[in-house]
Amino acid sequence: MLRLLFWIAVIAAAVWFWRKYKSQVSSPKSNAELEAAPMVRCAHCGVHLPRDRALNLQQQWYCSQAHLEQGPGSSDR
Repeated sequence: MLRLLFWIAVIAAAVWFWRKYKSQVSSPKSNAELEAAPMVRCAHCGVHLPRDRALNLQQQWYCSQAHLEQGPGSSDR
């Protein structure tokens, strides 16, 4: 019985060390993940998109030129 408990403890310690090592290796994030673009919501259709791809008019964001020309959509969203 003692031998069985010993092997269970050895296997549990090995799994714990392996997970700890694996999480440390995968920790570093790329620059793209660290500097993600802020998201904005289209005032017409409600679609979320990166702010650098959105069109801005009078402090409102739009996803396309057509939605910018149509203006804000209904306020029930």
